[in-house]
Amino acid sequence: LNMAAAAADGAATAATCVRPKAWSEQVEDAYRFQLAGYRDAQEYRSVRGSDPERWNGSGFIKKLERRDGSFYYFNKVRECADKEVQQCKLYH
Repeated sequence: LNMAAAAADGAATAATCVRPKAWSEQVEDAYRFQLAGYRDAQEYRSVRGSDPERWNGSGFIKKLERRDGSFYYFNKVRECADKEVQQCKLYH
């Protein structure tokens, strides 16, 4: 799905995109979604039809299914290193 197809399917498109300056739980989620090839949780839900699995306790994303059917598995702890924070995009 490209952005034009997503818009045609009725999925809301984000109005703005910002790059974060510091790590947060929101940045961690964005990092994990974008690593798996999705813009954000909204796009993941529209493609997969469900919310991602999350770790008990930390609440971080545990597993994401990529568009090709393979999976990304994540640890319970932070994975987005400080040097990668500014590479993420936060959509509002």
